[in-house]
Amino acid sequence: MGKIISLVNQKGGVGKTTTSINLSASLAHLGKRVLLIDLDPQGNTTTGVGVNKGDIIKSVHDVMTGRCLAQEAIIKTKFKNLYLLPATINLAGLDIELVEKSKSEQNFSKNIQLKQGLDPIKDVFDFIIIDCPPSLGLITTNALTASNSVIIPVQCEFFALEGITQLLNTIMLAQKNLNPNLDIEGVLLTMLDSRAILCLEVVEDIRRFFKERVYNTIIPRLVRIAEAPSHGTPIIEYDPKHRGTIAYLNLAKEVIERNGNSKREQ
Repeated sequence: MGKIISLVNQKGGVGKTTTSINLSASLAHLGKRVLLIDLDPQGNTTTGVGVNKGDIIKSVHDVMTGRCLAQEAIIKTKFKNLYLLPATINLAGLDIELVEKSKSEQNFSKNIQLKQGLDPIKDVFDFIIIDCPPSLGLITTNALTASNSVIIPVQCEFFALEGITQLLNTIMLAQKNLNPNLDIEGVLLTMLDSRAILCLEVVEDIRRFFKERVYNTIIPRLVRIAEAPSHGTPIIEYDPKHRGTIAYLNLAKEVIERNGNSKREQ
């Protein structure tokens, strides 16, 4: 069975999109068949793997509004084993569309549209990675309902734990009301500046708070990692021997190890 993992944090700028792209590409490089889902209306994940938004005919918005099947919207990227369910700006109005439809259709559930779209195709992939928007609205709720687990990227900065309680409450509500099997896959420390004493103190605080759920791998703050998506490519393709590439490959190995996933040929 394919494992569906959402990257969630309502704070912006913590590395969700960068990690979604680079974790997916690293898993694909290690022989896993991966579907990357862009659930952010900005569509940065889509362009970050080299897909021109102007060329998109069908998107995740169409899947979640029942206009097409997921397999009709999935794009094969130029990277081996890596597929994309893209986003366009249309996704920005999805919350309102789902609320309005739930008012007009008695049996319509606004929280399960992504799950319904993914159920028929989830076992085609080893991993499905979902890049969520920086909010805890209906789009993120749909992701939590569809997912087996979540990865929480946490930036190594002074306010790192600010808002985490709210996020954990949202996850618990999703577990209680929508998806009782939802689990926290892991907590990922991102944007570490190892020269800053404060960053190292934050790392210790987060490890104390989340204990064994924190990944051993820490993603450093590096210019090359930030550069790569602007060229439409993951760091592993942009600079294969870079320190950032090694970090994301190590993260992918940890994710595989925690899941014991079998290899699925392309």
